[in-house]
Amino acid sequence: MNPELRRRGIYILPNLLTTAALFAGFYAIVQAMNQRFELAAVAIFIAMVFDGLDGRVARMTRTQSAFGAEYDSLSDMVSFGAAPALVIYEWALRGMGKLGWAAAFIYCAGAALRLARFNTNLEVVDKRYFQGMPSPAAAALIAGLVWVLLDAGFTGEEARWYACILTIFAGVTMVSNIRYWSGKDINLRKSVPFVMVAAVALGFALVSSYPPGVLFALFLGYALSGYVVAGWQWFKRRKPVARAE
Repeated sequence: MNPELRRRGIYILPNLLTTAALFAGFYAIVQAMNQRFELAAVAIFIAMVFDGLDGRVARMTRTQSAFGAEYDSLSDMVSFGAAPALVIYEWALRGMGKLGWAAAFIYCAGAALRLARFNTNLEVVDKRYFQGMPSPAAAALIAGLVWVLLDAGFTGEEARWYACILTIFAGVTMVSNIRYWSGKDINLRKSVPFVMVAAVALGFALVSSYPPGVLFALFLGYALSGYVVAGWQWFKRRKPVARAE
């Protein structure tokens, strides 16, 4: 064996964060199986935080690697593909028979296809936008619905049709060609006006005032934003150009 290959290791910090995201996704699955759905929903949001950190930390510390990219995708499939599908199925869709597990599978397959397409299109897409809704946002949409309805006192059986429609919507939107803002053009090392810091503080205060409702509203708005922008662009293309007299 080539001694250079034998010595090659992995970068600990970004992969540690990826492992934390994977653990949170696995924890969500375990809690869903134990019928503790609020904990499962919160765990998916925690997985989102770690998933958002690992890539940025890798870029800022220049510790990107092919191993890290593959590991991140596998972690995403567990945390944002399998975990949300199982949570929503166990909470609301189980009693719907074939339609219930079909909706959960549509979501899970959509997440897998979304991740596969993302990995193969890295070099050919505009980095400022995602093609289709990203799987963490789709997972947050599902987890947010479970969390906010549980907090409002709804049972899974009472909310099953809302859950079914939203699950299918999230799965289909992940594999659509609708563009979503990625936020990757934000430079964290660049100085910003003081008002931006104040806005971030206000944002944290808003989320902390009622986490289930605010988080669900934010990600529902993000999910719909792609359709709104796509509809506006379609309207502008269809609008006839006024002829000069």
